Amino acid sequence: MPRDSLPAAAEVFAALPQPLPDDDGIRESVRAIRAADGLLLGVLDDDPTGSQAVHDVQAVTVLEEDAYEAALAGAAGTCFVLTNTRSLDEPAAAGLTTLAARGLMAVAQRRGARIQLVSRSDSTLRGHVMAEVAAIQATRREMLGGGFDGVLLVPAFLEAGRLTAADIHWARTGRDLVAVGETEFARDPVFGYTASDLRDFVTERSGGAIGRDDVRSISLADIRLGGPSRVHELLAEVRDGTWVVVNATEYSDLDTVACGALLAERAGKSFLFRTGPSFVRALSGLGPRAPLRGREIQPSGRRGGHGLIVVGSHVSQTSRQVAALRARGVTTDVELDVPSVVSGADDVVTATAQRVASALGRSDVLLYTSRTLAAGRDGADSLAIARRVSAALSRTVRGALAAKPAWVVAKGGITSHDVAVHGLGIRRAEVAGQLFPGVISVFRPIDAAPGAIGMPYVVFAGNVGDDGTLARVVAILNGEQEGP
Repeated sequence: MPRDSLPAAAEVFAALPQPLPDDDGIRESVRAIRAADGLLLGVLDDDPTGSQAVHDVQAVTVLEEDAYEAALAGAAGTCFVLTNTRSLDEPAAAGLTTLAARGLMAVAQRRGARIQLVSRSDSTLRGHVMAEVAAIQATRREMLGGGFDGVLLVPAFLEAGRLTAADIHWARTGRDLVAVGETEFARDPVFGYTASDLRDFVTERSGGAIGRDDVRSISLADIRLGGPSRVHELLAEVRDGTWVVVNATEYSDLDTVACGALLAERAGKSFLFRTGPSFVRALSGLGPRAPLRGREIQPSGRRGGHGLIVVGSHVSQTSRQVAALRARGVTTDVELDVPSVVSGADDVVTATAQRVASALGRSDVLLYTSRTLAAGRDGADSLAIARRVSAALSRTVRGALAAKPAWVVAKGGITSHDVAVHGLGIRRAEVAGQLFPGVISVFRPIDAAPGAIGMPYVVFAGNVGDDGTLARVVAILNGEQEGP
């Protein structure tokens, strides 16, 4: 749908049927089906922020089946594999996705269980959409003799104001809802796009190989007036890898779709899910958890010393949040000079790490990249620069780990992954919950560098929160603020 023909948000939302109650009835049905069928859930997460809506599950950063086995043995039967593919070029992303999907399916086969796979990506539609879906489809054909009947596209991230209605994906900016194709996220130098209507988005992302009329959708009328049985009925007709857009503005919408999909799978259908964070919670049958505070963040008591905030994201929300934190005057601010990193000046990392380690002895430290975005000649070059800068941040954190920070916050998806893996040596961690409703996860490293085990590691997406959220996170971690 062309931009100038999109309806206004007020017009769309005024015409919606009333949502179903957000109670535990349908959620309990989801849990009962999962338990009765012994279902596992594997989430291939293209950066570490996809766990923002869930709790008491485990995340793995390595391509090792033993680690998947340990994570899936938890009560939730859910394993997030942090692939970080959003930082890779398309062939590398597809290859890594294949390895992760193959490993998860192999673990399920050894256990004699069925596993659902979620390709979790950005709620503002950035990522290797078609390549990763194709890789998982090919892996299923290789291992089980056939692909998925359908691919459900569910980008809604309700807690962050990312909603889908009338097949259009919307992003809340301040008090307004804006079609996502009109936001700064659609102008991403690597994953930019124009379509806000998700049926058009699939066509755009496929280069025209999938026509708009080939994409089906489950409307809010289907969900709210027909319930799980109507969703089941619609999905029963899906075959040959058809894409299905899922509309959702409430958790009751997502719970209803999850239940309908499980019923359709019981009847022999198979689905792959390309989603934002919220649908993972619905599909796993998890309910909400209150924001973590105090001993819930650090059960054994606060570690000594000060905290480290690491910022690599360059979206405008992040830059405003950094400015608000700096204005409080409670951190020692250390800038990593991006032009020096890009030019290959190796000593800049060593010098910056020494400054961070020294400053941690007297205050919390804000380590941030210089705020001028270093864009490349094209998308691939921009990704290469982003990887180089993120690697430099991670080496800086690793160099400062000997100072034993009390906690670490990482701001930005690629940054969060690289700091976890290369800075803190995290191989497996528990997702304890979030600092705010459905956003900003707290990881507890289980298998990591000795100085990081048990230390709260806060994963903070670049595109969530208001101007003061980063400052509030720091206050909460320091026990200065008990409420959101």
